[in-house]
Amino acid sequence: MILADENSNHPKSLRGSMSALALAVVAGILMAGAAMAAVDSPFVPKSPKFVAPVTKSPPKGTRMHVVADQFTYNSKTRFATATGMVRMVYGPYILTATRVSYDFNKDVFKANGSVVLREPNGNVTEANSAELTNHFKQGFAEHVKALLTNDVTITADYAKKIQDGISIYTNMTYTACKDCVRQDGTPAWQIKAPQATHDQNTKTIHYVDPTFELAGMPVFWLPYLSYPDPTVKRRSGFLLPNFGYSKVYGAGVTVPYFWDIAPNMDLTLRPMVTTKQGLFGDVEWRHRLASGEYNIRGYGIYQLDPDAARDPSHWRGAITSKGDFKINNTWSWGWDGTLLSDINFYRDYGISNPDMITNNVHVTDIDDRAYVSAQILNYQSLRTRDDEHLIPYAVPYVTASDTLAQSVLGGELGFNVDAYSLYRDDAATDLDLGTRQTRAVASMDWQRRMVNGWGQVITPFASVRADLYNSEDVPSASSDEVTTARVLPTAGLDVRWPFIASQSLGQSILTPVAQIIASPGEKDADDIAPEDAITMNFDHTNLFLQDRFSGLDRYEGGTRANAGLMYTFLAQNGGFLRASAGESYHIAGTNSFEDGSGLEDDLSDIVGAVAFQPNDKLRFTYEARAAQDFSAMHSQETSVSLTLDRISGSVSYADVDKAPDYGRPENARQIWADAGYQFADAWKMFGGFRYDLGKDKFMDRYLGLMFDCDCMRAKLVYEDSIDDETLETGHSLKLSVEFRTIGVLGGKIKF
Repeated sequence: MILADENSNHPKSLRGSMSALALAVVAGILMAGAAMAAVDSPFVPKSPKFVAPVTKSPPKGTRMHVVADQFTYNSKTRFATATGMVRMVYGPYILTATRVSYDFNKDVFKANGSVVLREPNGNVTEANSAELTNHFKQGFAEHVKALLTNDVTITADYAKKIQDGISIYTNMTYTACKDCVRQDGTPAWQIKAPQATHDQNTKTIHYVDPTFELAGMPVFWLPYLSYPDPTVKRRSGFLLPNFGYSKVYGAGVTVPYFWDIAPNMDLTLRPMVTTKQGLFGDVEWRHRLASGEYNIRGYGIYQLDPDAARDPSHWRGAITSKGDFKINNTWSWGWDGTLLSDINFYRDYGISNPDMITNNVHVTDIDDRAYVSAQILNYQSLRTRDDEHLIPYAVPYVTASDTLAQSVLGGELGFNVDAYSLYRDDAATDLDLGTRQTRAVASMDWQRRMVNGWGQVITPFASVRADLYNSEDVPSASSDEVTTARVLPTAGLDVRWPFIASQSLGQSILTPVAQIIASPGEKDADDIAPEDAITMNFDHTNLFLQDRFSGLDRYEGGTRANAGLMYTFLAQNGGFLRASAGESYHIAGTNSFEDGSGLEDDLSDIVGAVAFQPNDKLRFTYEARAAQDFSAMHSQETSVSLTLDRISGSVSYADVDKAPDYGRPENARQIWADAGYQFADAWKMFGGFRYDLGKDKFMDRYLGLMFDCDCMRAKLVYEDSIDDETLETGHSLKLSVEFRTIGVLGGKIKF
């Protein structure tokens, strides 16, 4: 913060013409403690925004209004005093005290008794007394308490301002705790120091013998500490350390260093010293330009004990980069890429645990109703059981869409283009995928929504789609290389008739839905690899879609009718009941679906769902896909959640039949749950698990303890889970402690 007093005028009298400097310097003396707030950085947790003290003078000529029980002025001694309930208003500043005096001869301004200063930015400072001398360039305040706009409280026995922008505080405390205090008023945490100095020239706070207290107990001490004041948004310096342990690298300590190179670029070093593998390097560069920003982050290590890791190499590492840039108001471009020395590097050093990495370079245009995206895609699996020769890359992948603003035949007309060229080293015979496929798909879609006098919602729709494919080595194809061209028109009608009834408890809406769609049969399906249409999940959410495949490489053909019933009840108390059920009828033409989809027969499986929430405490959901005669349940999932005053939890169950043609080689039957118990105002226990009933084993389990209040959050979590790579159970213990306005301290032990 800057204590601005050099531009103020000399005071002339107590009322009317007194200089803004008097109040401004009082603000400086009393609010200098605001400088104890933590500096903003990319690594500091979000908190209420700090508003720096306003110490600039109001405009010249602004009158000061003083209200007091009694005024006295001695013209001989030139000493003025206001006593009682004194309230001084000068522009946006408000100062209250029980006694205010001003000595014109000595240029001494004093405020005594319950001094309170309110600034226009919302900061409030309290003190027993304040005194300013030497044309308001020096002074002190006693028993200062500053209440800042970011909910930080600063106290000091004395605050002394000397010349050259230096302020000194005696017996200072700093805390961000307001409600999180013990019965005796002790905050959950605070920083205490016998002396602190604020240098406005360097915008730095210096502590002497600072002690960090947790629940009133000293837990950390330093002989000296300094950091930037709240007016500094970025500055080079060390960040809070992190700790870790694993079987691969042993114990590790990370002490990050942030280097503020320029306002638009910085470098963060996160070296980790380990007991088994030596020094682990982690460097991140960030750079913001006029048109966008990018970052580059690199990891590297020379392993001293490579046999302890999954990969026996000495040198291991990774580099990642991401960028986004504006070309103009609608066009942008960027990239997101990762390069790894080996597939187990991330897991060994606890960076992340993805199954797949996607690298891309992209160009995007968003202009009102029009959208264009062009990408180059590369995939890398991080699982050893995956064959890298089967992982594809796309050069390029282009999608575009546009919807006309003006109506056509009273409806909406849109155009779509989708194209890619995809390559892999070997064909994936089990999924019927070849080594190369290039496609271009263009479609035109029209629909019109009409409501007749009976309240029926009638929506006719039509589309025409043109496909061009060139495929190589597709296992089911008629030859090694096939070029396929096809035109696929579709037309249909959707009719919905909602019946609405209002009762004393709420409103009911019952809606029968009928739909008929006609398309030519799917042609040349064996010559085209279903690259983006491998999976299939028929349920209530896609019952009324024109095409129920997940991608464009497959096409739902034939004439089919879809029928169902939807019901909604909206209660007066905010609760609701939603239910739906329906099925599909294949009337004519070739059926495009395989066994396991639920749509392979003329009469489809019946799909339905129920969601019931009587209030904001209880929720129940259930969805299922059953055989047409209800002789079997092919898919079902249910969930119940409950939230009470101190107890919350949920239980879910899923049972899904296998569908090898759609990427589900095995039946899946799992149950998972989570629960929490708030056993005190700030203390909570929580836990959860996922159990595979088919394999009769836990997939993951966790149990934790959390302390959460307005100024800090501490969390201790134990977890065991199945490693997706080794299929072995791993155990971990993670601790994180977040102090608001200061930062996060934590560590993780894997064993």
